[in-house]
Amino acid sequence: MTVAKKTAFMDWLDGQIEADPRLARDVDELLNEMRIEQELVALREKRGLSQRDLARRLGTSQPYVAKLESGRIKNLGVRTLLRCATALGGRVTLRIEAQRGARAARARGQRRVA
Repeated sequence: MTVAKKTAFMDWLDGQIEADPRLARDVDELLNEMRIEQELVALREKRGLSQRDLARRLGTSQPYVAKLESGRIKNLGVRTLLRCATALGGRVTLRIEAQRGARAARARGQRRVA
């Protein structure tokens, strides 16, 4: 896997996130949501299913599955995740972990001291 070189914009954005605890929390929340959506898509594709196939298994429509996978469904419930995972032959594991380092300090509203 190739790691892209950081651009000036990426450095600026990292600085903004470090300086603003609220922004850092918002970014972390969005990244967590994106991970869930990406994992659903990856599992569906691994199973060789189309969105339409998954929709049939869920008893819903293909556009609903597309919205689900693209993050356009807000407040996605655990029950919905369980239904999707089960339909795909997967399971849901929910973990709550303590954050470490700068990310944990941001979550507590503290700044990292260099």
